[in-house]
Amino acid sequence: MATSATGEMEIFEKAKKSIAHDYMPGEDEPYMGDAQQNYFRMLLLEWKRSIHTASSVTLQSLQDGPIREADMNDRASSETDWSIELRTRDRQRKLISKIDAALRRLDEGEYGFCEVTGDPIGLRRLIARPVATMTVEAQEAHERREKISRDD
Repeated sequence: MATSATGEMEIFEKAKKSIAHDYMPGEDEPYMGDAQQNYFRMLLLEWKRSIHTASSVTLQSLQDGPIREADMNDRASSETDWSIELRTRDRQRKLISKIDAALRRLDEGEYGFCEVTGDPIGLRRLIARPVATMTVEAQEAHERREKISRDD
Protein backbone atom coordinates (compact mmCIF):
# COMPACT_ATOMS: atom_id res chain seq x y z
CA MET A 1 0.00 0.00 0.00
CA ALA A 2 1.31 3.45 -0.90
CA THR A 3 0.44 5.14 2.41
CA SER A 4 -0.23 4.01 5.93
CA ALA A 5 -3.26 5.13 7.93
CA THR A 6 -2.45 8.23 9.93
CA GLY A 7 -4.00 8.00 13.37
CA GLU A 8 -6.66 10.52 14.29
CA MET A 9 -4.76 11.49 17.42
CA GLU A 10 -1.59 12.04 15.41
CA ILE A 11 -3.45 14.40 13.08
CA PHE A 12 -5.01 16.20 16.05
CA GLU A 13 -1.66 16.57 17.85
CA LYS A 14 -0.07 18.03 14.70
CA ALA A 15 -2.93 20.53 14.44
CA LYS A 16 -2.46 21.50 18.10
CA LYS A 17 1.28 21.94 17.67
CA SER A 18 0.86 24.10 14.60
CA ILE A 19 -1.11 26.72 16.53
CA ALA A 20 0.34 26.25 20.05
CA HIS A 21 3.18 28.71 19.57
CA ASP A 22 0.86 31.72 19.68
CA TYR A 23 -1.38 31.15 22.69
CA MET A 24 -2.63 28.54 25.13
CA PRO A 25 -5.93 29.01 27.02
CA GLY A 26 -5.57 29.42 30.76
CA GLU A 27 -7.83 29.20 33.78
CA ASP A 28 -6.86 32.75 34.80
CA GLU A 29 -8.83 34.42 32.01
CA PRO A 30 -12.56 34.75 31.26
CA TYR A 31 -14.05 31.43 30.15
CA MET A 32 -14.78 31.47 26.40
CA GLY A 33 -13.56 35.02 26.03
CA ASP A 34 -12.36 36.24 22.65
CA ALA A 35 -8.85 34.80 23.01
CA GLN A 36 -10.13 31.32 23.92
CA GLN A 37 -12.74 31.36 21.16
CA ASN A 38 -10.08 32.38 18.62
CA TYR A 39 -7.80 29.60 19.86
CA PHE A 40 -10.46 26.92 19.50
CA ARG A 41 -11.57 28.27 16.11
CA MET A 42 -7.98 28.09 14.82
CA LEU A 43 -7.53 24.62 16.35
CA LEU A 44 -10.74 23.29 14.78
CA LEU A 45 -9.94 24.79 11.38
CA GLU A 46 -6.38 23.43 11.43
CA TRP A 47 -7.63 19.99 12.52
CA LYS A 48 -10.14 19.96 9.68
CA ARG A 49 -7.45 21.06 7.18
CA SER A 50 -5.13 18.28 8.41
CA ILE A 51 -7.85 15.66 7.99
CA HIS A 52 -8.55 16.88 4.44
CA THR A 53 -4.83 16.68 3.63
CA ALA A 54 -4.59 13.10 4.92
CA SER A 55 -7.73 12.17 2.98
CA SER A 56 -6.37 13.55 -0.27
CA VAL A 57 -3.24 11.40 0.16
CA THR A 58 -5.50 8.34 0.49
CA LEU A 59 -7.55 9.40 -2.53
CA GLN A 60 -4.40 9.87 -4.59
CA SER A 61 -3.19 6.40 -3.60
CA LEU A 62 -6.51 4.90 -4.65
CA GLN A 63 -6.29 6.66 -8.00
CA ASP A 64 -2.75 5.43 -8.59
CA GLY A 65 -4.05 2.00 -9.41
CA PRO A 66 -5.45 -1.25 -8.13
CA ILE A 67 -3.67 -3.71 -5.89
CA ARG A 68 -1.38 -5.76 -8.14
CA GLU A 69 0.26 -8.32 -5.90
CA ALA A 70 0.54 -11.66 -7.66
CA ASP A 71 0.68 -13.70 -4.47
CA MET A 72 -2.78 -14.28 -2.97
CA ASN A 73 -1.50 -13.75 0.59
CA ASP A 74 0.13 -10.44 -0.33
CA ARG A 75 -3.02 -9.35 -2.11
CA ALA A 76 -5.21 -10.26 0.87
CA SER A 77 -2.88 -8.34 3.17
CA SER A 78 -3.03 -5.29 0.90
CA GLU A 79 -6.81 -5.45 0.70
CA THR A 80 -7.01 -5.61 4.49
CA ASP A 81 -4.73 -2.57 4.75
CA TRP A 82 -6.94 -0.66 2.31
CA SER A 83 -10.05 -1.66 4.21
CA ILE A 84 -8.57 -0.29 7.43
CA GLU A 85 -7.47 2.89 5.65
CA LEU A 86 -10.94 3.45 4.21
CA ARG A 87 -12.62 2.85 7.58
CA THR A 88 -10.25 5.38 9.13
CA ARG A 89 -11.15 7.92 6.45
CA ASP A 90 -14.86 7.26 7.03
CA ARG A 91 -14.43 7.98 10.75
CA GLN A 92 -12.58 11.15 9.84
CA ARG A 93 -15.39 12.18 7.49
CA LYS A 94 -17.78 11.89 10.43
CA LEU A 95 -15.33 13.83 12.59
CA ILE A 96 -15.35 16.68 10.07
CA SER A 97 -19.10 17.05 10.57
CA LYS A 98 -18.48 17.27 14.34
CA ILE A 99 -15.81 19.91 13.73
CA ASP A 100 -18.24 21.88 11.54
CA ALA A 101 -20.87 21.65 14.30
CA ALA A 102 -18.33 22.94 16.85
CA LEU A 103 -17.50 25.86 14.54
CA ARG A 104 -21.23 26.66 14.28
CA ARG A 105 -21.49 26.59 18.07
CA LEU A 106 -18.57 29.01 18.23
CA ASP A 107 -20.36 31.35 15.81
CA GLU A 108 -23.54 31.14 17.89
CA GLY A 109 -21.77 31.70 21.23
CA GLU A 110 -22.67 28.23 22.53
CA TYR A 111 -19.24 26.62 22.24
CA GLY A 112 -17.72 25.38 25.49
CA PHE A 113 -21.02 24.91 27.28
CA CYS A 114 -22.74 21.57 27.92
CA GLU A 115 -25.72 20.94 25.65
CA VAL A 116 -27.46 19.09 28.51
CA THR A 117 -26.77 21.20 31.60
CA GLY A 118 -25.57 24.51 30.16
CA ASP A 119 -22.52 24.37 32.46
CA PRO A 120 -19.01 25.14 31.17
CA ILE A 121 -17.41 22.01 29.71
CA GLY A 122 -13.98 23.06 30.94
CA LEU A 123 -10.76 24.02 29.21
CA ARG A 124 -8.88 20.78 29.86
CA ARG A 125 -11.68 18.73 28.28
CA LEU A 126 -11.97 21.06 25.30
CA ILE A 127 -8.22 21.08 24.74
CA ALA A 128 -8.26 17.27 24.78
CA ARG A 129 -11.47 16.96 22.72
CA PRO A 130 -12.44 20.26 21.02
CA VAL A 131 -15.65 18.74 19.59
CA ALA A 132 -16.98 17.82 23.06
CA THR A 133 -20.60 18.87 23.60
CA MET A 134 -21.07 17.73 27.20
CA THR A 135 -19.30 17.96 30.53
CA VAL A 136 -17.57 14.80 31.70
CA GLU A 137 -20.39 14.16 34.16
CA ALA A 138 -23.14 14.62 31.56
CA GLN A 139 -21.23 12.42 29.09
CA GLU A 140 -20.84 9.65 31.68
CA ALA A 141 -24.57 9.81 32.52
CA HIS A 142 -25.40 9.69 28.80
CA GLU A 143 -23.18 6.64 28.31
CA ARG A 144 -24.72 4.88 31.32
CA ARG A 145 -28.24 5.48 29.95
CA GLU A 146 -27.10 4.31 26.51
CA LYS A 147 -25.61 1.13 27.99
CA ILE A 148 -28.77 0.39 30.00
CA SER A 149 -31.02 0.86 26.98
CA ARG A 150 -28.68 -1.32 24.90
CA ASP A 151 -28.78 -4.08 27.51
CA ASP A 152 -32.62 -4.13 27.57
